[in-house]
Amino acid sequence: MNKTSLDKLTHLIRYYILTITTQAGSGHPSSSLSAVELMTVLFFKYLRYNLADPKDPGNDRVIFSKGHASPLYYSLYAAAGAITEEELMKYRTFDSNLEGHPTERFRYTEAATGSLGQGLSIGLGEALAMSLSYQGIGIRGYGENNNINPNTKYETPNTLPRVFILAGDGEIAEGSVWEAAAAASFKKINNLYLVVDVNRLGQSDPTMYEYELEIYQRRFEAFGWRVITVSDGNDVASVDSAWMEALGGKGPTVILAKTTKGKGVSFIENMPGWHGKPLSKEELEKAIAEIAPVDKKVRGIINKAPSVTVSLTLDKTKPTSPFYDPTKPVATRKAFGNALKRVGATDPHIVVVDGDVKNSTYTEFFGVAYPKRFFELFIAEQNMTGVAVGLSARGFHPVVSSFACFLTRAADQIRMAAFSGSSIIFNGSHAGVSIGEDGPSQMGLEDLALFRTVHGSTVLYPADAYATERLTEDALNTKGICYIRTTRPETSILYTQSDEFPVGGSKTHHANTKEIVTVVAAGITLFEALKAQEQLENDGVGIRVIDAYSVKPIDKKTLLTAAKETKAIIVVEDHYPEGGLGEAVASAIVGRSKIPFIHLAVNKTPRSGKAKELLDYEGIAAPDIIESVNAFVKVSK
Repeated sequence: MNKTSLDKLTHLIRYYILTITTQAGSGHPSSSLSAVELMTVLFFKYLRYNLADPKDPGNDRVIFSKGHASPLYYSLYAAAGAITEEELMKYRTFDSNLEGHPTERFRYTEAATGSLGQGLSIGLGEALAMSLSYQGIGIRGYGENNNINPNTKYETPNTLPRVFILAGDGEIAEGSVWEAAAAASFKKINNLYLVVDVNRLGQSDPTMYEYELEIYQRRFEAFGWRVITVSDGNDVASVDSAWMEALGGKGPTVILAKTTKGKGVSFIENMPGWHGKPLSKEELEKAIAEIAPVDKKVRGIINKAPSVTVSLTLDKTKPTSPFYDPTKPVATRKAFGNALKRVGATDPHIVVVDGDVKNSTYTEFFGVAYPKRFFELFIAEQNMTGVAVGLSARGFHPVVSSFACFLTRAADQIRMAAFSGSSIIFNGSHAGVSIGEDGPSQMGLEDLALFRTVHGSTVLYPADAYATERLTEDALNTKGICYIRTTRPETSILYTQSDEFPVGGSKTHHANTKEIVTVVAAGITLFEALKAQEQLENDGVGIRVIDAYSVKPIDKKTLLTAAKETKAIIVVEDHYPEGGLGEAVASAIVGRSKIPFIHLAVNKTPRSGKAKELLDYEGIAAPDIIESVNAFVKVSK
């Protein structure tokens, strides 16, 4: 497409941006106007994309990390004829897919964005996924049950599809951007392109370095990126030259473009106070006069993606069954590693993302067996999570593994992953005070609360090796965000090879005498509850013990039955009282039962020590359960 045609499209796109935000009475027109040329040239000259099939594996990918520039984002697709002007004018309305920031409801969206600083990590994940797919590994969506032989051969173009990310200069202050920048360079990614819209103005103040492109340049170069600067990012010819140069080299590449916020409308150009502010109807009329002429009939053409022919051999082999010696204790973190290796043999969609803890979480078992599907991303949990979102978007099933406490660093990325419709398993090992001597900085005590609050999430907390193995299998068949909490200490084998652990279920351990109290536990505290059950039974007191391995969804039916058949419920957990198992149990019975509820949890500031010492110190060990049961029995007589 020539310069004249591109210029005409920029006028139409500016018209759309201004009109839909005024119509909506909200939005970010000024931030969209600054990047019009950057993205118009990309879309209608260099992008390769089949609009009729957003899932086409040959497509390039576009991510607006600068999600508040959604008026530009949707206007580009309108200018391409993918959506109508009528649809565009419903921007930000309840029944429209064109939301204020892009989400998966819009069919061309790769991932939900708008929480700034996340797009580059997502793009890196997509680039890594493309590399795997073009090696014939695990393209999802083709063939029966999506079980594809990892040795399948593909006829593909000579070059990989590209991933393009638009970011604003304000979000470059986010640490996650630099986590992703470091990883992309280290991995020598050649099909990743970042364009930074340097328009100088943030939401409330000028950005950190305003128009000092050389500072941004030195920083990206220090991270190993190829850098191209554009002194006028609102000039079509200059932008065209920059894209041509960018696409002609190797390595992760960034275009740093100096632009004008509000470009095209003189009374808001480079003016503070216009971020997130639409024009009034009177101001819109003046603005449209300034951006004239506008040809509403002009449309841009996006280049078709190269054809990718997929030839598949199906693998219908079921994974082998796990086996553990019932006399030898096993840490659930190790059983998790065993499960990944076992199931990974027949499911090439599983990929593992690690944060330099593979020898503690035992994901190294998977890494040694399937090195191409294992990504070491080092100590950068926010980037790990964003990469997992990108891998999920391209049809893989990523597993993110770290210590439970460190996953809380990525809380925002995890939250946004749910809005992206991602299916990701998070494994948090070394959970609770039971990790022992490492002390409080290493103890995951907030993780259940974090993952329970994530929209549509599943939270699992196995107690023994068999439960861990089966729940890992279940997690791989569960959509959405799934968290598996594992522990550091070795635990006894409670269950058998034939036991099943459906999501939403539980296991009940009955006493041999009349049960007076129900004790609900999971993971490490289940063993404390079973010790208490044995001791109390010797004393003539029966308690029912429920292994609530599925924390979300919780097994309401079993809990309500217990509330009817026993006189009190005691929850004991190796987690802070807020947001964990206790509150999950309480939410299941509240309003349905008036049974007394006792909650034993981590209430003291933890310290280093032996696991047993810490469980005793926090009042969540077997003696504390016995004391609570006896106290209730005494009072209830």
